[in-house]
Amino acid sequence: MNTYRTSEVAEKIGIHPNTVRLYEELGLIPRPQRQGNGYRVFTDLHVEQFRLARLAFQIEVMQNGLRKKIIHMVKVSAAGDYDTALELTREYIDQVKTEIANAEEAIESVKQILHGESCGNTCFLKRKEVSEQLNISMDTLRNWEMNGLLTVKRRKNGYRIYTEEDIRRLKIIRSLRCANYSLEAILSMLSQLAEDPDLDIRKALDTPRPDAEIIAVCDKLITSLTSAEENACQMLCMLQNMKRRFGKPSS
Repeated sequence: MNTYRTSEVAEKIGIHPNTVRLYEELGLIPRPQRQGNGYRVFTDLHVEQFRLARLAFQIEVMQNGLRKKIIHMVKVSAAGDYDTALELTREYIDQVKTEIANAEEAIESVKQILHGESCGNTCFLKRKEVSEQLNISMDTLRNWEMNGLLTVKRRKNGYRIYTEEDIRRLKIIRSLRCANYSLEAILSMLSQLAEDPDLDIRKALDTPRPDAEIIAVCDKLITSLTSAEENACQMLCMLQNMKRRFGKPSS
């Protein structure tokens, strides 16, 4: 088996030598042996484990424990338990598929809300009444307002009053937030929807604004989840190859 120094591994993977040491400290790669002078000695096993880890962390999908699950899988692989790592990766793929389905379902819910029948009456509700009716905490309502997702009118006495249109908008926001769309993506979509009632909701939610300074994974949720699924399928193949090459033979 080939051997490498820290700098050689770093160059081969395309990372800084300090990152090599960090991965070792975090248990993301097997602990390398050391020469008499203290220098680390890496092998092809470490190179493949690095590639697995880099692929695993390429898409930082955070929701519902997905990030923790993939980190755990990498550590299990680093410990040489490839069977468990394979099982964890399959579970990860199943969960990502569920998240994609939830994201798509939320879009359909938005379409139904937008095309739903109006009750015909103008209703005015207080924040507490809206919170109870939609099962949304008052803190969440405040947060959505502070982030510009909703502008609520006030009476002369200063109390907020929510109209039927406000309720519809809140239902849309609630549906998308339950599916883990970001506030930025929702705000962008709502702004575009105000200008174009025939807007492609799915495309708008999955396309960050060109002037956005920072683009997060959840600002392009479906694309990120789909990429995470594709990466995980590649990881399955990598783990299977690593098991064949480096796994301990059955007794």
